[in-house]
Amino acid sequence: MKFSQAEKGRVFIIRLEHGEILHEEIEKFALVHKIETAVLTVVGGVDKNSKLIVGPEKGDTTPVVPMEHILDNPHEVTGTGTIFPDENQNPILHMHIACGRRSSTITGCVRNGVKIWNVMEIMLIELVGTQAKRVVDSKTGFKLLEP
Repeated sequence: MKFSQAEKGRVFIIRLEHGEILHEEIEKFALVHKIETAVLTVVGGVDKNSKLIVGPEKGDTTPVVPMEHILDNPHEVTGTGTIFPDENQNPILHMHIACGRRSSTITGCVRNGVKIWNVMEIMLIELVGTQAKRVVDSKTGFKLLEP
């Protein structure tokens, strides 16, 4: 286990609107507002053709080959995530969402392009006083959190 400690900074209440791409908008927001690290919670809707990363093709091989799932209809969503900078100080959103429609649910990472359907509400809590960042792991290719 690796860890560090942080303090709560500013709190932002954000509404994304129809057609916006979740990770792009949040990373732009973080740049504009000089948010280096944060924790986020989301609730709202995502549109058809949104792309989720839904796991590796094979669990015990490297390099990791991610699987992608494309939503065929709008879905209700709830999710949580974090923002930490990469080696170039760019804010990187890592967020997983659960997408439900009727009696089925799919969960995945938003990194490949999740498009907002009508509205998404986001609570973003800035974390301050930490040097944590994302660093590329040579084995997996993931940008892993280094607390």
